[in-house]
Amino acid sequence: MQLQRIIRLLLSLLVLIALLIDASDLQHYPFLEKLENWTYDSRLNFTRPDTIDKNIVIVDIDEISLAEVGRFPWKRDVMARLVTNLFDFYQVKTLGIDIVFAEKDTSSGLEAFTKLANNELKNNDHFLTTLDKLRPSLQFDQLFSKSLLNKDIVLGYYFKSSIEKEKVVKTGTLPLAITKMTDEFSQRLAIYKAEGYGANIKILQNAARSGGYFDNPSVDADGVFRRVPLIQSYNKFLYSSLSLATARLAIGNPKIELIVETDGKKNGQDYYALEAINLGQYRIPVDDNGAVYVPYRGKKGSFEYISAFKVLDKSADINRLKNKIILLGTSAPGLLDLRSTPVQNVYPGVEVHANIISGILNETIKHKPAWTVGYEFVLLVLVAIAMYIVLTYLSPILAALSSLIITVIVIAGTFLAWNNLLILPMASPLLLIVLMFTLHMTYGFFIESRGKRQLAHMFGQYIPPELVDEMSETASEFSLEGESREMTVLFSDVRGFTTISEGLDPKQLTHLMNALLTPMTRVIHRNRGTIDKYMGDAIMSFWGAPLHDPEHARHALYAAFDMMKELKIMQKEFKEKGLPHVNIGIGLNTGIMNVGNMGSEFRVAYTVLGDTVNLGSRLEGLTKAYGVDIIVGEATKAAVPEFIFRELDKVRVKGKQEPVTIFEPVGHKNDVDKSIISEISRYKQALRVYHKQDWDKAEVEFFNLSRSFPNCKLYTEYLDRINSYRLNPPGENWDGVFTHTSK
Repeated sequence: MQLQRIIRLLLSLLVLIALLIDASDLQHYPFLEKLENWTYDSRLNFTRPDTIDKNIVIVDIDEISLAEVGRFPWKRDVMARLVTNLFDFYQVKTLGIDIVFAEKDTSSGLEAFTKLANNELKNNDHFLTTLDKLRPSLQFDQLFSKSLLNKDIVLGYYFKSSIEKEKVVKTGTLPLAITKMTDEFSQRLAIYKAEGYGANIKILQNAARSGGYFDNPSVDADGVFRRVPLIQSYNKFLYSSLSLATARLAIGNPKIELIVETDGKKNGQDYYALEAINLGQYRIPVDDNGAVYVPYRGKKGSFEYISAFKVLDKSADINRLKNKIILLGTSAPGLLDLRSTPVQNVYPGVEVHANIISGILNETIKHKPAWTVGYEFVLLVLVAIAMYIVLTYLSPILAALSSLIITVIVIAGTFLAWNNLLILPMASPLLLIVLMFTLHMTYGFFIESRGKRQLAHMFGQYIPPELVDEMSETASEFSLEGESREMTVLFSDVRGFTTISEGLDPKQLTHLMNALLTPMTRVIHRNRGTIDKYMGDAIMSFWGAPLHDPEHARHALYAAFDMMKELKIMQKEFKEKGLPHVNIGIGLNTGIMNVGNMGSEFRVAYTVLGDTVNLGSRLEGLTKAYGVDIIVGEATKAAVPEFIFRELDKVRVKGKQEPVTIFEPVGHKNDVDKSIISEISRYKQALRVYHKQDWDKAEVEFFNLSRSFPNCKLYTEYLDRINSYRLNPPGENWDGVFTHTSK
């Protein structure tokens, strides 16, 4: 059973460690990233409001507009008329243009006319006079620039990132930057850094009040627009996105302030983390890259769409546009401004900007908090512990039901955080639950079930204490005449039994002993042990006979630990029933002993005899003196290398001249906590100076240990000895052995 639990634990740890590696950013698993994106999209779609924000309107260069006005790009005089109508006739508040005007408009033919005026027709006065009169109306860029003046208008442009230097493109004029970063901030902030740009021609950008980029370097690996950066840097200057710049003008053009955490560490280096962007009274949570999760309100149509043609001919309802934030863009498939989003595979890019502006002004932008990594670590560990417990100790049906409950708790917790604008990881804990459940159930079905049947058959040969059935079936494997074997003997005894028995009547005492000895016997049988005899409150058992057991010491030690675990359970039961508190001590010793049927002509018993057996009994008697539960001899320790032991002492037990070193088994190496290992290390140092008779140092070491672990009798015992040895030094040739004068 213990081995099965260890295997289950190892399976659980394997899955947990793999997921912790991903959570710690040491290694990212693409499939897990896809799964996390799926859970994010599911949460978003499940909770999206699907309502229209009427404060933001999209003027759409749609198919109707293209059919009526002509193919895009339109002439700048048309754009000028569109902008003029929006502000002068419809009285809109702010306009964000999701279009870049990177080249001059030569569609009027003015350049050709000017060339003729300078050459072939330079002497034609009528032509020159007419051209001068027409020139203002043919300068489309100037017309457009005049329409932009003194209005809250944001012109769009784009940045280029991660391109080869020889292919860097820098066209047009960038708008005024938010600020310039210092070298320190530029190096340590993870803000996206552009290498080139495609901006508007100078006459237009200078006329507009602001500008904002509309590219997105934060597109996920699956091509979905989940995050969009609100800021990017170019030559250490910071620039705002179209959505941020438009929202800024809409609320009065307040100052933009970056909130930066400068106390972080990453890979051993100082690390600056961008936490938020303050836009006046609005605080916008962002990630390290300055990106926000787009708070999609729903599928296409979460904002009012008005055809650009209706604005041009002034046929749109004025109340739908007056005092509104306007985004000018296109939903026409032929103009290729369509994106893949969590809410829809084909989604107008201009509506992505609208969702961000709405999220900023309505303060509905969700974010991953800085403590997400730590939270994910703790959550994974807690889920793993809970799943291990339910899958190891519960029946399959209860385990499945409990696993479902844990799943519901995880999902409910992430949705609760979601409703509070926090994005917490969901994929990794859910995957942990699924993998652990699958592995444990598979192990239980294919391996553990078969192992239990074999184990039941095997232990059925060991159960009878008088060995009648077993001896009849395995007569060839033992000798009734007696023989010498290397075996392990175990003695357990109730501490203070005389005092306990005096407080109970015979019936209560019988009940207590049966309640104590029966579970302990089951533990011994379960670990392949043979009960030799009950001696009042004591149990004597051994391993290695009647059937040979090459791992007798290991099985005996496991039995001792299981007995202590069983005792803790019984202590609670005794307390509930009003029975006395019971403690036991256990002694284990390994070595050559005589085994066989021994007794008289009236009664014989299958038992063991010898010095090894006697020493095992003495070791049990020493447990109380050292304040420990289990003491083993040197041979037992050597036979179980996977356990951690603490050397207790070098002693001469009563009736023996040869000194022996005795040990306390602490636990399996895989199970012992680091704090206990640290304590043992400190204890070894104290014992080292004690054996050197450096009483002052030894006293300091043991005193510090006793102060750190006040319930450990062992340290008090050594402090008492040190005081005694100061008065009666053991001599220069002292071998560190302590002689016990009682059993």
